[in-house]
Amino acid sequence: MRFMVIVKANKESEAGVLPTQEIISKMMTFNEELVKAGVMLLGEGLQPSSKGFRIKFAGTHRIVTEGPFAETKELIAGYWIWQTASREEALEWAKRAPMEEGQELEIRQIYEASDFGDAFTPELQAKEEHPRTEIASRK
Repeated sequence: MRFMVIVKANKESEAGVLPTQEIISKMMTFNEELVKAGVMLLGEGLQPSSKGFRIKFAGTHRIVTEGPFAETKELIAGYWIWQTASREEALEWAKRAPMEEGQELEIRQIYEASDFGDAFTPELQAKEEHPRTEIASRK
């Protein structure tokens, strides 16, 4: 099972306040544990929403809104992609994350091909896999 672990933004992360050396060190140690356990597939921090934009699709129109965005509680400061044997294992790892007081994580399971049933035909599965193969070949 794969999970996206979403690190919610807060006023500090949205203001561009970078973590201290101590926090970075704790996070690096945690990430190393995740990698050694075969759990972490990917993880990155994100720049504040002031450096981002949103695109709203309205028929053939594309409406672009530049950041920053008002609702901090709805913003993401970073993420991990984890692979675990169960939801419970993902939860246990998330509880160990070195987050500061008041920070919040949101954990969402990633769809797998089998979740789509018969609608996700072998032909569509092959088509869906093609971009991943292309990306892997670039490394």
